[in-house]
Amino acid sequence: VQLQASGGGLVQPGGSLRLSCAASGFNLDNYGIGWFRQVPGKEYEGVSCFSRPDGNTYYTEYAKGRFTISRDNAKNTVYLQMNSLKPEDTAVYYCAVKIKEILPAFVATGYAYWGQGTQVTVSS
Repeated sequence: VQLQASGGGLVQPGGSLRLSCAASGFNLDNYGIGWFRQVPGKEYEGVSCFSRPDGNTYYTEYAKGRFTISRDNAKNTVYLQMNSLKPEDTAVYYCAVKIKEILPAFVATGYAYWGQGTQVTVSS
């Protein structure tokens, strides 16, 4: 079971990036998947997720209206489209599998099989 995040890079404020989270060894469609981000010295911060129990998507307040999570089951990949990026979005972005559905959507301890992360830097 492995997740690999990619698609990060350097972008100017107001720009866009699309992150990918490719799964191997299991079918992503059978699980909830979350995107988190982390800056040095801080804990994981939730961004967006697919919820398996109710089939809904969820976003944290700073992601609403700017970020969109989607999935391509044929490619076993989840995406995070990020628009109108701001310098405060700079972080390493990770995807992970929800293994404890009883926990709220953005509690990091409810997730496992974290990918290696992809760096997003928003700067002029």
